[in-house]
Amino acid sequence: MGWLGRVDGILLDLGVSSPQLDDASRGFSFRQDGPLDMRMNPQAGPSAAEWLADASEQDIVRVLKEYGEERFARRIARAIVAARREQPITTTGQLAAIVAAAVPRREPGKDPATRSFQAIRIFINRELDDLRAFLAQVLEVLRPGGRLVVISFHSLEDRLVKRFIREQEKGDRFPPDLPVTRVQLRPRLRAVGKPVRPGQDEIRANPRARSAILRVAERLTGAGE
Repeated sequence: MGWLGRVDGILLDLGVSSPQLDDASRGFSFRQDGPLDMRMNPQAGPSAAEWLADASEQDIVRVLKEYGEERFARRIARAIVAARREQPITTTGQLAAIVAAAVPRREPGKDPATRSFQAIRIFINRELDDLRAFLAQVLEVLRPGGRLVVISFHSLEDRLVKRFIREQEKGDRFPPDLPVTRVQLRPRLRAVGKPVRPGQDEIRANPRARSAILRVAERLTGAGE
């Protein structure tokens, strides 16, 4: 309770970190072979390997489409189910090879396993649910004039953040036929500047930043606050 309305700034750097990606034992990377875990907290919930062992083909398709926007989700899910009949899928190398063999066409400059690994990781860790829950509390914590800064690394995260800022810029929701003025809508946030993307120099220095997008919003003082 002591933080309510008192925080000057919040920085969210979303997704998996470089130390997690670089540690093969965490199971996040398709570039290094390791146990297929992917959990942010290794003690919480099922690992990626455990989920893939039990999930139905339809559930795998849904996760790959919803969280990875994978166009070949059905092919990949079918290949995963066929492969696990032969032997358990327990390593990142196994999963990456299964996905690569199932994908008929590759995106230039992108490993075929990228979207599948992203989708399974987001699902296993409930990342979008956690982001929604956090954003719901931002307005209670930031003081007027305080700023929210969010760095997203894929379109699913960025859409959530963009929608949240736009909704708070509109202010309170009233029935469409209620005669209220724009002033009475009490906007709570305003976007600051345009979204920022890394330049070529930054991408050369840090290739993992290539998909990053940064958004900034400022907390406003609403009527009665």
